[in-house]
Amino acid sequence: MKLKKRDVNDCRVKGRKVRDHEPLWGFGKTFPLRQDPGRAMKRISVVRLVRGSLVAGVYVALTLIFAPVSFGPVQVRVSEALTLLPWLWIEAVPGLFVGCLIANFMGGFGIIDVIFGSAATLAAALLTARMPTRRLAAIPPVVINALVVGGYLSVLLELPVIPTMFYVGLGQIVACFGLGIPLLAVIERRFPR
Repeated sequence: MKLKKRDVNDCRVKGRKVRDHEPLWGFGKTFPLRQDPGRAMKRISVVRLVRGSLVAGVYVALTLIFAPVSFGPVQVRVSEALTLLPWLWIEAVPGLFVGCLIANFMGGFGIIDVIFGSAATLAAALLTARMPTRRLAAIPPVVINALVVGGYLSVLLELPVIPTMFYVGLGQIVACFGLGIPLLAVIERRFPR
């Protein structure tokens, strides 16, 4: 299929006008249609860089403000509501990773938390960016953090694995489904695609 010259916001696929952010293949976003491979580095604008940096800063600030409930085997990390932002903005992925890295470095459980907690947030953010709907976008952060964070917290604190994973997952459900999905709805209304 050969695409003719198109503008940034829309293109024609099989004769049908399609917006560049609309899923075409039933899964994830249409990253290949957004830009030519040679233009990938040119697309990093100041707005995207600032947006990613703001996500990192807000993540750190929320984690430290709510520090008593942000660390430990029973936690509701309010900043995890931001892990749904990659569904809207791909530049939120590095912002979340850096924010989690800094927050985990400043709080709690040492280098294990910094490495594995930040890696879990990065993996969850990458998967969230590929989800087709807002509700499904909340699942990767819940599942990955419950397994990874619950797993290493049970080892570090010498607690039973299953209850620790359950409580971390429950906190993630509160943050992602209870706070993150409403946050996405508000942001989508404020910043339409």
